[in-house]
Amino acid sequence: MAFRRRAKSHPLFSQEFLIHNHADIGFCLVLCVLIALMFEATAKTAFLFILPQYNISVPTADGELVHYRYGLKDLITILFYVFIAIILHAVVQDYVLDKINRRLHLSKVKHSKFNESGQLVAFHLTSMIWCLYVVVTEGYLSDPRSWWENYPHVFLPFQVKFFYLCQLAYWLHALPELYFQKVRKEEIPRQLKYISLYLLHIAAAYLLNLTRLGLILLLLQYFAEFFFHVAQLFYFTDENNQKLFNAWAVVFVVARLFTLTLSVLVIGFGLSRVENQVFEPEKGNFNSLLFRMFVLLLVCLFQALMMWHFIRFQLRRWREYWNEQSARQRAAAALPKQQSKPIKRETGYHENGVVKAENGTSPRTKKLKSP
Repeated sequence: MAFRRRAKSHPLFSQEFLIHNHADIGFCLVLCVLIALMFEATAKTAFLFILPQYNISVPTADGELVHYRYGLKDLITILFYVFIAIILHAVVQDYVLDKINRRLHLSKVKHSKFNESGQLVAFHLTSMIWCLYVVVTEGYLSDPRSWWENYPHVFLPFQVKFFYLCQLAYWLHALPELYFQKVRKEEIPRQLKYISLYLLHIAAAYLLNLTRLGLILLLLQYFAEFFFHVAQLFYFTDENNQKLFNAWAVVFVVARLFTLTLSVLVIGFGLSRVENQVFEPEKGNFNSLLFRMFVLLLVCLFQALMMWHFIRFQLRRWREYWNEQSARQRAAAALPKQQSKPIKRETGYHENGVVKAENGTSPRTKKLKSP
């Protein structure tokens, strides 16, 4: 018991130490794994953390290609890149966002939302470029038929599997960051909701072997979210910057329409024409009628939910805008009334520009004393 009390009182176990030094702890763990690569006895274990596992050589006309499957060892790799994401999160926060915050002098509420949008702008931009590179180099963008042909896509190229592992690692790292960044209790349910949705969609595309469709849908989603968070950043710097929200609204609606269209095209029509329509989870094949209906139902449900939140957000924006405009109009209408106050006149009445007393005589003028 005495040891426990001393451990809790030690600064290494304190809450403040964990909050302010979590990136340093992650850096030390990553450094230990990298040092383990230098020794033959520990190199094999270290490779489990760094490189994707379950590789297999596939013979082709030009030689052999190395492809990958998924398995439980992926959790070890994801854990390693969770610490990498924590380090990168701290770098962006310390060297970019904190410096901008000192110049803007934002309130606590805006400060928290500015940090959130700043982190997500960096992540969405990086993921967008990376995802576009993957779909172009793998030929998924030029050949839409490859999204459903030869399903199940059990064997993945290296860059496809590595992309999915890093995406899962980033959204998993966002969970402890809610504690490390001291996010307000009012904001935690909202952030937990969209973090859980991202984890659910990415993990479902990865485990159900719908990785090709998942890459295209992630590219659309990240493009729309990138516009939204850029608009948020400009709004926090100047509240009159509302035009980017209008551009985001168009991109958001187009992204939702494309998501529904592509999901119906691939899952509803493409997979229904594949020869192998047997539910065999052990072989990675989930192509059955019930599976397709269930996935399409979930996609439509989530898209409808996102559109509902979008409509509520736009109505709230328009309501705030019209309230602000009506307040300005009332202030402008009250301004002339204040300027046209009656001028206070002297007692008596005026006649030919001269003030007369009430008995008709002019008031006496005071004589000035000579100096």
